[in-house]
Amino acid sequence: MPASANKPLRVAVLADSDTRWKWGTLTAKRIAPRDIRLDGFLLRGRATPTARQLGEVGVRADSLREVTAAEFLRAMDEEPCDVLVLALVGGGVQAMLHGLRRVWQDRPRRPVVVTGYVGVVYEKLTDGLLLRHGADLVLANSRQDAERFRAVYEGVGAGVGADAVTEVALPFLGGAPHTGGHAPYTVVFAAQPSVPDTRADRTYLLNRLVEHARRHPEREVLLKLRSRPGEHTTHIEELPYQKLARGLGLPANLRLVHGHMGEVLDRTDLLVTVSSTAALEALHRRIPTAVLTDLGIREALGNHHFVGSGCLASWDQLDAGHLPAPDEKWLARQGVTADGTYATAFDTARARIAELLDEPGGLPPLTPYYTPVTAPGYLPGVLARHHLGPDGTPLPGAPAADRQPGPVRRIVRRTARGAYRHGVQRVAPAIRRMGEL
Repeated sequence: MPASANKPLRVAVLADSDTRWKWGTLTAKRIAPRDIRLDGFLLRGRATPTARQLGEVGVRADSLREVTAAEFLRAMDEEPCDVLVLALVGGGVQAMLHGLRRVWQDRPRRPVVVTGYVGVVYEKLTDGLLLRHGADLVLANSRQDAERFRAVYEGVGAGVGADAVTEVALPFLGGAPHTGGHAPYTVVFAAQPSVPDTRADRTYLLNRLVEHARRHPEREVLLKLRSRPGEHTTHIEELPYQKLARGLGLPANLRLVHGHMGEVLDRTDLLVTVSSTAALEALHRRIPTAVLTDLGIREALGNHHFVGSGCLASWDQLDAGHLPAPDEKWLARQGVTADGTYATAFDTARARIAELLDEPGGLPPLTPYYTPVTAPGYLPGVLARHHLGPDGTPLPGAPAADRQPGPVRRIVRRTARGAYRHGVQRVAPAIRRMGEL
């Protein structure tokens, strides 16, 4: 490293869910200064994507394997790459930064490390940012996010982190602009796994969707689901809409659909959601988009992010034919560049990576903000969740990469994962209802 200019860059992506795999791989392809070889790693856990989920994302890697934290660190020690994209929850990023600092401590050169967020950042801003501090590039999906990110890093005295903040855009925006004229007119409700999180609220939204379909029999109404029963995504879905819909007697013009969001948007005339990132995908394509206010405009729902967007609306308004009109200034600050500038949104990141790859003396060691000195009561717990000690060394008993699991171990792992999901989706809600009696 750096790789020869006439050879593809070796880019590795570590992801812990289907949505982060989508963000990480598409980001890698957009920020690379030249052609790449993409090596994918899926961090083993409750949200490890299934083959179906990976297929739905539609991004292929040159290699792909499921790993534990210790296995990944060994791979980064033995299989050099040029650029590493950490597409993980904040605690996972922090753990990998400390583990990689140890792995690369005696090397004259190391990869460029990139991280960021998969979508709208509407909660845990400071916590999440400080857990990502230490990467060479912390990507911000909009001008607004870039300003907020830099303010946090500067506010805690992490000036180098502020320099690492790089404005880009969501890597999965695109598709043909909406021109209308679909037959039939199609309304899509983009479901979210954890927003809202109560049975009453989710049942309310489902009933309003059903009512909208009955009020407008000439329309096709689609409930776009994130996952199938038994699958997990970035957030835990305790109450899947497909289960709530059983026995409701859905009207003939309402269907539950899976699949790639871009393909669904190809036939969408009105996108409705509570706060899904799908709203930004739709707005980028100039598809009329409604962010629901029925359950209030609240931080817990994430729809507060859309204040000023012009997209806030209720089901009553939509039933009556209202079409929200987005505010252009708001769109521009959110990285929704339907004006044609999206093609250049990643230029700064691409140039910055090229510059770091060509650094004559190599890059300095990774320096996360959290250390045993700055956060002695917090950092050890974050690292321990990934079986790492305070110095980033795998703890005794941490899963190793010495061998692939045998058939019995694979069966046990699948059974345990299924039991966990059963507990989340069936047992936990039942216990919670009992507690409310």
